[in-house]
Amino acid sequence: MPTNFVSIELRRFVKIRANNNCEYCQALGSFSFHPFPVEHIIPTSKGGITEDSNLANACQFCNGSKFDKTTAFDTLTGTLVPLYNPRTQTWDEHFVWSDDFTIVIGITPTGRATVNCLKMNREEAVNLRAALRDFGVHPPK
Repeated sequence: MPTNFVSIELRRFVKIRANNNCEYCQALGSFSFHPFPVEHIIPTSKGGITEDSNLANACQFCNGSKFDKTTAFDTLTGTLVPLYNPRTQTWDEHFVWSDDFTIVIGITPTGRATVNCLKMNREEAVNLRAALRDFGVHPPK
C-alpha cells in the first residue's frame, strides 16, 4: 500500500519549487493564514506515489476541492478530462488571467475542468487577488 507521508525535506523541496504558491490557482502562500499542504497529484488511494514527481504545493481550498479527483467534466463540452497536472503540464498552456488579473480562465478542456472543479474563482479568492494586485504582488511572477 502506498504511503502518503511526505518528509520534511521533500515538503521543503516542493514548496521552494513552487515559490510557495499554489500550483493550481496561483495563490500566494506568503499571504495565507495557513501553510499550504503538499498534495499528491495522483492520490495514494489511486496508486499515486510519494515522490517529487507526484507532489504539488496547493492552497487549502484547491487541495480540499480536488481531494482524490483526477478527472472532471469540461464545462464547455461536457467531456470527462484529466485535471491539470503541474508536474507534466505548463500553467500558461491551460490558463490565462482575466484583463484585471482576478479571474483564472481555463483555455483548454483540462483548464476549464480544473477551474470549475477546484473552484478557483470563488469570491474570496477573486477579492484577495484584486487587493494583492493593487499592492503590486499579484499575479505571481
